[in-house]
Amino acid sequence: MPGVIERKVFAEGRLSIGLTLPMLPSGNAVADFDEQIELARLADELGFAALWVRDVPLNSSDYPDPVRHLDPWVFLGALASHTRNIALASGAIVLTLRHPLHIAKGAVSVNTLSRGRFILGLGSGDRPHEYAAFGIDADSRREVYRRNWETVAAAVGREPRVIPDQSPPDAPEFFLLPKAPTPVPMIAVGSGGQSVDWIARNSIGWMTYHREPEKQRARHSMWRAAVDRVAPDEFRAFGVAMGLDLATDKNEAAEPRSLGYRAGRNDLIRILQKMRDHGTHHVTLNLQASQRPPRELLEELAAEVLPEFHA
Repeated sequence: MPGVIERKVFAEGRLSIGLTLPMLPSGNAVADFDEQIELARLADELGFAALWVRDVPLNSSDYPDPVRHLDPWVFLGALASHTRNIALASGAIVLTLRHPLHIAKGAVSVNTLSRGRFILGLGSGDRPHEYAAFGIDADSRREVYRRNWETVAAAVGREPRVIPDQSPPDAPEFFLLPKAPTPVPMIAVGSGGQSVDWIARNSIGWMTYHREPEKQRARHSMWRAAVDRVAPDEFRAFGVAMGLDLATDKNEAAEPRSLGYRAGRNDLIRILQKMRDHGTHHVTLNLQASQRPPRELLEELAAEVLPEFHA
C-alpha cells in the first residue's frame, strides 16, 4: 500500500504541482542558498506538493546547465530541517555513479530528518565523459542501474536488508541506521535504459521530461499499457518535469519553449487540466526561464493555480 507522502504527491485522477530547486530568474546561474531555503519555506506554507532537487556531480564547459547545484544530500538535509509538510524528492540521484549503499544511507537519513516526507527519484545520467571520470563504463549503465536499484530497494524497503558487494565467510550481517520511520518510495526519473515494463514492475511510477502534447500522450499510453501488463491491480504514477516562464499578463497565450512553455496563468491552467485529464498525476515546475522574481511567481501560482488542482 502506498505511504502517506506518495498519496499526497501522486493520486489517481488528481494532479499535484511541485517545484524544482533552485529557483532562479532567467540568466542567473548562481543561487543564494539562504534565499532558496526561504523560497522552500514559502512553497511549504503556500501548499505546493513537492520540492525536487537534482544531482549534478560534475560540471564542464560543454554541459548545457550552468546552474551551480549543491550536493543533493546536503541540500535535502537542509530542506528537511526548514520545512514541515511539503514532500522532498530527488530528481534524480545518479544511481550509476554513486555506490547504492551510500544512496540508501542518504535516503534513510533524509527520510528520518523529514519525518517520512522523502521520495527517492533515481536516474542513470547520460554523459559518457562523466562516467569515465568516475571510472564507470558507460556501456554498462543499464546493468549497473538494475543491480544498484536492487541493492537500494532492499536497504530502504519495508523489511530492510543490506546486500553487500562481497561477503567473505567471517563477514557480519550489516544493517543501516537510523531505521527510517517509513519505507522510502522509489521512482524512476527518465528510463535509466530500462524497459517501461521493468519500471512499472519495480518503481512507484515514472517521471519524465515535458514533451509536445501528442508525443507525451503516446508516451503515457505506452506507460499505461506496461502497468496493465505487469501491475494491473496496482497504482503507478506518471509525472512530468516542465519548464515555465509565467507571463505577467494572465491572458497571454501559451507558447512552446524548450521543455515547457511561456504562458499566462489562464492558459497554464488549461494545459495542466488537459495533462490531468490524460493521466498525469504530478507536474514539477522549473521556473528558471522567467524574468520575474521567484517569490512573485510562487505567490501567483499559489493564489490562482493551485486551488484548481489541490483540494
